[in-house]
Amino acid sequence: MTALSLDFYFYFWNASYLDKADPDLPVCLEQTVLVWIPLGFLWLCAPWHLISLCKRTQVKHKSKLYLFKQLVVSLLLLTAIAGLAVTLGEDYGPHSSSEKNSPVYYTNPVLFAVTWILMLLCQEAVRRRERAVDSTTLFLFWLLLVLCDIFPFQTLLRQALSLGEVRDIPRFSLFNISFGLEVIALILSAVADVSREDQELIKKNPEAGAAFISRITFNWFNSMVMKGFKQSLVQEDMWELNEVETTAHISESFQQHVRSELGKARVRFQKTLKKRVVKNALQEETSQTGFTNSMGKGVSQDVLMMEDKKKNKDEKKKKEEKSYPSDWLIMSIYKTFKWILIESAVFKLLQDLLAFVSPQLLKMMISFTQKPSSYDWEGYLYAVLLLVVALLQSLFLQQYFQRCFVLGMKVRTAIMAAVYKKALVMSNDNRKESTVGETVNLMSADAQRFNDVTNFIHLLWSCPLQIVISIAFLWIELGPSVLAGLAVMVLMVPINGLLANKARKLQVENMKFKDKRLKIMNEMLNGIKILKLFAWEPSFQAQVEGIRGEELKVMRKFAYLTSVSTFVFSCAPALVSLATFAVFVGVSPDNVLTAEKAFTSISLFNILRFPLAMLPMLIASIVQTSVSKKRLEKFLGGDELESDIVRHDSSFNSAVSICDGSYAWERDAEPFLKNLSLDIKPGRLVAVVGAVGSGKSSLMSALLGEMHCTKGFINIQGSLAFVPQQAWIQNATLRDNILFGSPYEDKKFQNVIEACALGPDLKLLAAGDLTEIGEKGINLSGGQKQRVSLARAAYSQADIYLLDDPLSAVDAHVGKHIFDKVIGPNGILKNKTRILVTHGISFLPFVDEVVVLVDGRVSEFGSYKSLRASKGAFSEFLDTYAKEHSNQSTEEGCAQTVDTEDLEFMPDGDDTQPDFPPEDAVSFTLKRENSIRRSQRGGSVRLRKNSTLKVTEKAGETKKGQRLIEKEAMETGHVKFSVYLQYLRAMGWGYSVWVLIIYFIQNVAFIGQNLWLSDWTNDATVYYNKTYPASMRDSRVGVFGALGVAQGLFVFLGTLLLANASINASRIMHSQLLNNILRVPMIFFDTTPIGRVVNRFAKDIFTVDEAIPQSFRSWLLCLLGVLGTLFVICLATPFFAIIIVPLAVIYYFVQRFYVATSRQLRRLDSVSRSPIYSHFGETVSGLSVIRAYKHQERFLKHNEITIDENLKSVYPWIVSNRWLAIRLESLGNLVVFFAALFAVISRETIDSGLVGLSISYALNVTQTLNWLVRMTSELETNIVAVERVSEYCEIENEAEWVAQHRPPENWPQAGRLQFIDYKVRYRPELDLVLKGITCDITSSEKIGIVGRTGAGKSSLTNCLFRIIEAAEGHILIDDIDIATIGLHDLRNNITIIPQDPVLFSGTLRMNLDPFDKFSDENIWRVLELSHLKDYITGLEEGLQHEVAEGGENLSVGQRQLLCLARALLRKSRILILDEATAAVDLETDNLIQNTIRREFSHCTVLTIAHRLHSIMDSSRVMVLDAGKIVEFDSPNNLLEKRGHFYSMAKDAGISQQTVTSL
Repeated sequence: MTALSLDFYFYFWNASYLDKADPDLPVCLEQTVLVWIPLGFLWLCAPWHLISLCKRTQVKHKSKLYLFKQLVVSLLLLTAIAGLAVTLGEDYGPHSSSEKNSPVYYTNPVLFAVTWILMLLCQEAVRRRERAVDSTTLFLFWLLLVLCDIFPFQTLLRQALSLGEVRDIPRFSLFNISFGLEVIALILSAVADVSREDQELIKKNPEAGAAFISRITFNWFNSMVMKGFKQSLVQEDMWELNEVETTAHISESFQQHVRSELGKARVRFQKTLKKRVVKNALQEETSQTGFTNSMGKGVSQDVLMMEDKKKNKDEKKKKEEKSYPSDWLIMSIYKTFKWILIESAVFKLLQDLLAFVSPQLLKMMISFTQKPSSYDWEGYLYAVLLLVVALLQSLFLQQYFQRCFVLGMKVRTAIMAAVYKKALVMSNDNRKESTVGETVNLMSADAQRFNDVTNFIHLLWSCPLQIVISIAFLWIELGPSVLAGLAVMVLMVPINGLLANKARKLQVENMKFKDKRLKIMNEMLNGIKILKLFAWEPSFQAQVEGIRGEELKVMRKFAYLTSVSTFVFSCAPALVSLATFAVFVGVSPDNVLTAEKAFTSISLFNILRFPLAMLPMLIASIVQTSVSKKRLEKFLGGDELESDIVRHDSSFNSAVSICDGSYAWERDAEPFLKNLSLDIKPGRLVAVVGAVGSGKSSLMSALLGEMHCTKGFINIQGSLAFVPQQAWIQNATLRDNILFGSPYEDKKFQNVIEACALGPDLKLLAAGDLTEIGEKGINLSGGQKQRVSLARAAYSQADIYLLDDPLSAVDAHVGKHIFDKVIGPNGILKNKTRILVTHGISFLPFVDEVVVLVDGRVSEFGSYKSLRASKGAFSEFLDTYAKEHSNQSTEEGCAQTVDTEDLEFMPDGDDTQPDFPPEDAVSFTLKRENSIRRSQRGGSVRLRKNSTLKVTEKAGETKKGQRLIEKEAMETGHVKFSVYLQYLRAMGWGYSVWVLIIYFIQNVAFIGQNLWLSDWTNDATVYYNKTYPASMRDSRVGVFGALGVAQGLFVFLGTLLLANASINASRIMHSQLLNNILRVPMIFFDTTPIGRVVNRFAKDIFTVDEAIPQSFRSWLLCLLGVLGTLFVICLATPFFAIIIVPLAVIYYFVQRFYVATSRQLRRLDSVSRSPIYSHFGETVSGLSVIRAYKHQERFLKHNEITIDENLKSVYPWIVSNRWLAIRLESLGNLVVFFAALFAVISRETIDSGLVGLSISYALNVTQTLNWLVRMTSELETNIVAVERVSEYCEIENEAEWVAQHRPPENWPQAGRLQFIDYKVRYRPELDLVLKGITCDITSSEKIGIVGRTGAGKSSLTNCLFRIIEAAEGHILIDDIDIATIGLHDLRNNITIIPQDPVLFSGTLRMNLDPFDKFSDENIWRVLELSHLKDYITGLEEGLQHEVAEGGENLSVGQRQLLCLARALLRKSRILILDEATAAVDLETDNLIQNTIRREFSHCTVLTIAHRLHSIMDSSRVMVLDAGKIVEFDSPNNLLEKRGHFYSMAKDAGISQQTVTSL
């Protein structure tokens, strides 16, 4: 080496080294700079590692990998020492020469030796760090080192090869040994070193064990993708979250910042309030003095009016001024997440800067192909640089996106947790301001808004930055003529704004029609039974089709508008480049368009398009988010419940004492409870009584600390349990509802169940106490809920029990049982303090003290006897209630005769269910059929004679499970190709083909335009140093522009055609769906929840209307874009075709894997999201209970767990998108690389214009590829809607509405009815409901039909209308078999007055006569007969009066009378009267009965009776039992027979005497 003279080292840099076909770097540079770069990097990073060495940590096991790494570094240390030894030996050894080695040979080995010692320490530090599997900085150091060492390595090799020998053997060997070791160290540093302690954790969460390379390429996610591809993912497959992504962690750090920021904001708010008060006072003074002056001067009235107006304006402004602390939320979010924000900003900045390197490299590449003299290695260098820059750009971009989306997720989580936490401590004033729905909305919609905005928040600075840089580069390329292109872009912005504004208006209009259509659909489906019974389907179908027509008109307008904006958008790039190039060549004849200039500018314009499109969208969404911000600040900054209202001072000797307390519901309101003083000793039972509204429940709330205290105080000793008036039941198992967070003890549990009379109910529940209760306790009756609520309190073992009228919802005998066993002097709570609000007088003699409340004051307090004696308010109260009570007790007297054992068994025989709409007979019978069938299978329910059981079905299904309701099918896996064909068929084949052709031509025009441009740029070489002819210039510009505009026009045409086609498809699919749903048999509606059907009309039709056309168009454009790009590259460099096949295969697999997994994760996300909201809604409605039991912490925990479950599917979904993007972008980057590489290889045969074209195309392909997969996935997700709609278009229909065989014109004339051995079942697999009915009813007979529940009374009417078809036998009406005629012929000619009066929203007239068959006088006549004429004449609009949804603006009686009017209007010879059991007062009932007797005297009337009184005057009575006729005779004969009818009459208190009196 000494022979290499020292002159070398003066050549630190020499350009001549590179100016040859095989370039190299000077040795001096290799020995100094290339050594110092990596070492400097390590030395900078080392302190951070060494700090962790100083910390005490638990000792971790040393892995083999770690030992191997340390060994490699130790060997490197030896090589460094050996290097130093060699130099020393050469300089001072026995054979040393006078020429000494240069200083580098001393410094480098020393530097290396120090570095390797440092490295040993760093690796030890990494091992000690908790949960660290590798180190990013050490990996980067090894990578840098190996890269920098490649140069000296190849220099030494080339030198040895050219000389044919190795000059300096010791150094050559040492260098190669150390280079080998460095490569090994690099490989080792890329492997994760997982300690034994962390292995379990990594199984649950692979991300924790991912090494650096795996982290940046998201390789650790592969196992999830594979699993998702092989099988459908379920919640159990989700991995555990990282500590920092858990709700608890996020919420805690967010809450800390919220506290400090909100505190500051409150201080600011107080200051502004003070200022406001002062300002207002001043204003009032001035205005008063001003007013007197003006009056004095005689100012005209107008001026005063104007001043008044101004005042009103000011007042309005004042109202809008914030009444809560504001502007703290954003700051809190920023402070909580600022590190993620800063990290992502750095990545974004790097990516933005790199984006501008590619166009510059492209420019160099083009100039390389133009210069034949340049060396080949330059071209290869540019190709590799293009690849490296693109890869780095992808990596940075994906890291940035990952951080931003995770940030969005965290912000959403923080807000959801904060809203939940706030809800638990919300004061009553605050609760009043927002309904449960609104608060849930804060959690769902507003938190989601924040999520969406934070995803893209960096674009606020990144977009302007990109715009500025692109313009600067463009200016360098083209000079001032850039401004022309820019002007076109800027002009596009307001045009787009205008279009967007118009589109928004149309959207609002569209939503109006949608709501209207869905409202009618909802009503139709709820009242479908009535539509069928009256044969009214066609009228309603026409109504819906009308609204749908309007809706499609608006949609068509909207679609045309979209096509215009697409036209503008697709013309934009062409117009921009046209304007720029035209101005450029037109300004001066010296300006010649070269390939470098043209294609560099085009890539820059492509970069510019994104920020210009994004900025307006970003600003719009920020504006929307600011609304959410205000709402959240108002809610989260609101007042909290004061925690010091109730004291817990143990020095008092009473359990509950109130000292002169006054309590109000709102902070500044009048107190509702005034001057209360109470003293309740431990272990007493105190009853609180009083009239309605006297403040009993308020007293409970005050004791719970839920009211504002204006004076006095409350002291409570011990824990509380609270039973609210309206039982609050959670969606959990029955056992969990009772335990309510306490540990399970079997004996205690059984005692409580026994005492609360829940034993028999548990026997009826399929899974006993493990039965899941639906939301709001939907599968329990009112009484059962109340008893569960009581059991919860009894189980909690509190000291003081507040019972707010718990016995009102249960039957009298059950109430007595509970009082004896739980509340009363001998109950299980006998030693506790109990405060019982009650209306039940029978319990009062057994209580220790009675508190009487009158108008919020305690009017009397003492024992029952003393209060009775004092003849005060209490005895008045007793007298009023005693009257009501005596009425009830007579009814109860009747009931007492029933076998007592039965009573025990059915604790809630007659419980009403306030939470349920009355079911129609079919559904009820069906459900009962089902439950009885099941009980026969399972044998768990013993059926007794005459006992009606309310069986809560739970078998086989958790959740509201009647087995009746099938689970909705959820499609998994691929969507069949036939579904796509079905959609295309609905669009129309002609349309579909034309759309394809036109889009294809547009793509051809696009490619043609770019080929023309590349040809144009070749003019620069043809006319080199010559004047460029003007005619040539004009033709170039002209054709270029024409092709650009053609492109826009074709897109416009294609979009228009597609719009028409998709509206066609929407119309056809909706009509088919509606048409079929109205013809489906009734049984379908009984087994399908209405929500499910409505969902088809709402969500699925919405998807078909809007989402599918959109994603279909984007998909088509993307696909054609990708194909076009590949075509152009192949055109430029035919070699490229070889690469396409392997790339396409990889692409296909990546895409299939991704779509499968992503779709499942999306589904899991939406499935796991709803429990968050339902749990929240549940919490808000049960707040007082949760607070009373002091269970806030437990509910907070539960909320955190629920949100975490959701995050477990959201987080992988975010990662899956990154996983896909990084793979697709790498593919795109390879396309760029190969396009460049082949351009270099075939540079002799290719012109520079085509090179520019193919590479600038390739640079664009990454984005398009990414979009193509997204669109494919979206299209697959959306096309499922077509599948779901068509599923409901193919359900089997009932019989034809009008058959060939039609009955005579005015059939039935006589109204004679014959049943011949008639049998019927509801569904093929069920048992018969009517088992061979045979009877003959002559013309104008009046028949009463009676029987116990389930005897088949309602089935009989359903058969007459063919709601269910016969299994065997016939029904003849006037000798025509009803099975042979069309359904509408049948249903139009017989009439029913149904049990529940169903009305539809619309006019009164439409409700009576939807087909407009009758004249107005006919209608007025029937209204007079049905006693409604006076009422309707009194209405402003008369017959045009709008009926609200479900007829809610009419009383039940009026609705029933309207149904009577319907029947009178139809005047058919057969009338079926399904007697209204519910809700009709006696007066209305008499009116109806008399009208029917009078008006229908000549008709055959069948009355299904629930009250026997009403049918005692019938000509004959039919008694049904278990689907057979057991008795059929006149009422008197039947009473004498003493059979079934007699026993029923006896139960109802009817005897022969009453009949004779009738």
